[in-house]
Amino acid sequence: MQCIAYATADEYHLGNLCEDLSAEGYIEISLPKDAANILVIGTENSAKEYDSGMIFLFREGSVVFWNVEDKTVKNIMRVLERHEIQPYEIALVHWENEELNYRRGEGQSKLHRGEILLNSDLSTDEDILEKFAFSNALCLSVKLAIWESSLDMFVESIQSIPEKLKSRKKVKLSHADVMQKIGELFALRHRINLSSDLLITPDFYWDREHLEQLYDKTCQFLSIARRVKVVNEKLQHCMELTDLMRNHLNEKHALRLEWMIVILITIEIMFELVSRVF
Repeated sequence: MQCIAYATADEYHLGNLCEDLSAEGYIEISLPKDAANILVIGTENSAKEYDSGMIFLFREGSVVFWNVEDKTVKNIMRVLERHEIQPYEIALVHWENEELNYRRGEGQSKLHRGEILLNSDLSTDEDILEKFAFSNALCLSVKLAIWESSLDMFVESIQSIPEKLKSRKKVKLSHADVMQKIGELFALRHRINLSSDLLITPDFYWDREHLEQLYDKTCQFLSIARRVKVVNEKLQHCMELTDLMRNHLNEKHALRLEWMIVILITIEIMFELVSRVF
C-alpha cells in the first residue's frame, strides 16, 4: 500500500475545510486534544482492501494520503484549492512529494529500509496515532522541499552578482530591489527556523515515547536535520551577499551626497566671488 504526502500551500483554513469535506461525505476522525492544527479524515475509497483509507491534513498546508484511491486523491486536492492560503504551483506540488510503501505485519511498527511496517494487532486509536507520527514527519519533509525549491530560485536570481562584482561590472539593482531580496530571505528563514517544527520535536510526543521514536526515525530517514543545516548555510551566504550589496549601495548614496554638497559649496563660493568682483 502507498502513503503519499504533498505540500500545496502556506496554510489551510481547517474549520471551513472540515465542513466542506463532511458535506462531500468524508468522515472526521478524532485525535487527542493536544494534537492541534490537524484534521484527520476517513474514506471508504481505499486503493487496496488490506487497510482503510485515511487522510491527514495539517494546518501548515500539507496533506498525507494513506491507501487512498487516485480518484479520491484528486477530489480532495480539488476541495483543498478552496481553502488554501498562498497556494503553490501545481507542478511544484507534484514534483516535491514524498511516497512511502507500507504494509501490515507482526511486531512493533517501524520504518525499515524505506518501507513502513504497521503492527496488524493495533487498536483503531493506536493505528491512527502511529499513522499520525509518520505523517507528521512526511509533512515536514514536503514543506522543507518546497522551501528548498524557493531558496534555489532565489540563489539563481542572485548568482550573477558575485561574478559581476569580481569583473568590476555594474550591478543593476536598486536599493528597493536589495531590500526586497533581504525581506524574502528573512521571511524564508523565519518559516524554517521559527514557525515550523523542523528544529524541535513537537510537544505532542513528550509523553508518547513510542510515537516519538517513529517520528524521529522517519525524520532521520528523510534527512530533515541535514537538509535544514544545508538550507541555513545557503541562507547565511545569501544574507552576506545581500548585506554586501546594501552596504555598497549605501556607500554610493553617501558618496553622491558628498559630491552634491561639494558642488553646492563650489556654486556658493562662485556666487560670492562674482558678487565681490562686480
